[in-house]
Amino acid sequence: MNWMVLIYALITVESSGINTAVGDYGKSIGCLQIQEGVIKDVNRIYTKEYTKMDRYGRHQSVEICKLYLTYWGSVYERNTGKEATYEVLARIWNGGPYGYKKEKTEVYWAKVKRHL
Repeated sequence: MNWMVLIYALITVESSGINTAVGDYGKSIGCLQIQEGVIKDVNRIYTKEYTKMDRYGRHQSVEICKLYLTYWGSVYERNTGKEATYEVLARIWNGGPYGYKKEKTEVYWAKVKRHL
C-alpha cells in the first residue's frame, strides 16, 4: 500500500490541497477535512495528543489520516478476512469506520479513484 498515493488523492478530493479549508458548516477542517471525532479516535487508540488546530497543518493531517485508516483498515481486515484496498480505505475516510458498507460512499470513491 502506497499511503501517499491514497492520501494525495483524498487531499485533492477533500480540499483541492487547501490546508485552511473549512467544510460541513465548520465541522470539517484542513486539507483532509478532518472532523473532531477522527482526532478523538486517533488520540484514544494511539494515546496521542492531537488537537483540533492540528487539522490545519498538512503534516499533522496526513499523520492523523494514516493512523485512522491504519486502525480501521485493520479492523476491516480482521472482520472480513479481506485486504483493505484503496476503495475500502477511501470509503472509511468518507463514511466512518464502517463507511465501506454505506452506499453513499460509492460516489466519493469514484471521485478519489479518478485521482489515484
